[in-house]
Amino acid sequence: MTDMPPADPRIEAVAARLKEAAHERAGAFGPPPVWQPIWKRPRKPKSIKAKKAELAKQRKRLKAAGVRRFYGAQSRRPRPRQNRIGSAAARRDTRALSRMRHSNAWLW
Repeated sequence: MTDMPPADPRIEAVAARLKEAAHERAGAFGPPPVWQPIWKRPRKPKSIKAKKAELAKQRKRLKAAGVRRFYGAQSRRPRPRQNRIGSAAARRDTRALSRMRHSNAWLW
C-alpha cells in the first residue's frame, strides 16, 4: 500500500478555490428541481407543421388498415363456383355427383 504524498499548500489552496466557485455557481442556478417522472412533466407543445405531419401519418395508417380489412373480407365472402348464366347443367351434374359421393351405392 502506498503512502499519501505530503499535503502541498498550493494544491490545497487551488482545491479550496475550485470548491468555493462550484458552490457559487450552484447558488446562482438555485436548488435542483423536484424530480418528476417524465410522464408527469408538462408537454412541450408541437409545432403546427409537426402536428399536421403526425395527423397525415395517422390518416395514411388508418386508410391502409381499412383497405386491408376490406380485401380480407372480400376473400372470405362465398362466391358461386360458376357464373349464373348457363350454369344450370353444371349445377345438375354437381348435385348428382354429390349424391353419388354421399351414398353408399356400389359402382359395378
